[in-house]
Amino acid sequence: MADAGSGSPEDLERAVAVFAGVRPRLFGIAYRMLGSAAEAEDLVQEVWLRWQGYDRAKVDSPAAFLATTTTRLAINAAQSARVRRETYIGPWLPEPVDTGADPYLGAERSEALEFAVLLLLERLSPTERAAYVLREAFDYPYRQIADIIQLNEPAVRQLVSRARKHVLVERRTPVTGAEQRRLLTAFVTAARSGDLIALEQLFAADVTSYSDGGGSVRASRFPVAGASRVAKYVKAFADHFWAGVDVAWAATNGQTSALLSRDGQVFAVLTVNASAQGIDQVLWMMNPAKITGLGLPQDSPEPVDGGP
Repeated sequence: MADAGSGSPEDLERAVAVFAGVRPRLFGIAYRMLGSAAEAEDLVQEVWLRWQGYDRAKVDSPAAFLATTTTRLAINAAQSARVRRETYIGPWLPEPVDTGADPYLGAERSEALEFAVLLLLERLSPTERAAYVLREAFDYPYRQIADIIQLNEPAVRQLVSRARKHVLVERRTPVTGAEQRRLLTAFVTAARSGDLIALEQLFAADVTSYSDGGGSVRASRFPVAGASRVAKYVKAFADHFWAGVDVAWAATNGQTSALLSRDGQVFAVLTVNASAQGIDQVLWMMNPAKITGLGLPQDSPEPVDGGP
């Protein structure tokens, strides 16, 4: 009879099943920590290799072990990512992920998934970010978070409280998903036609436009701020930018985004973050390395002038 202990085919089969069961959560943790789907995939693969080679007989709770390993690796990776982003060409934006099938991306809740929140979390230390993600998105008990990030429970509560206040203070109350979708649709329509007045009416006074080309494509290397300036900026490239562009729609990071394509090739993911004041941020994600992994576009919510 074959040995069903550690290292046996049966044991490896169990290890694969356990890992597959928690993999969505592990990816969700890693992505929220890094803001990069590609880096999150690499990190989860590293966790699998460690799990495969570990003495699993010593593990009382595989799910806790794998979440701990993922979080600690993600803290280290986030520290390295900070250094790399200091030399990133132009504004850095999170890599969009398709949430059409899984709106929470492996989490208990959708927290720390929207672009506006991910951008704010970039300002936290990796340990603060980990504590916030584990608590707010995955509802881990403070005691378990303390074990994962190797701090005492009062310190973890303080980290989460500080991170939560940072997000609440820095971010205006967002509009509903339906309103965000309406504003994005209206923005695409106005941007296509270069309608300066319509654009300004959609914007909050302090709106900022960010273009992430990563040095791989032509994109503004500096944010453009202010309703009038952003409107003029969008109008200035309306004719050549939108020529031959098809617009489709997708659910990315829990919000509606426009997929812009020419000849069937997506070259940009466009979305907006908005509050009661109007559109606060316009995000142009154009770095090819960040948009190739998106799934197929979803159905269009309503027709866009000049679109498909």
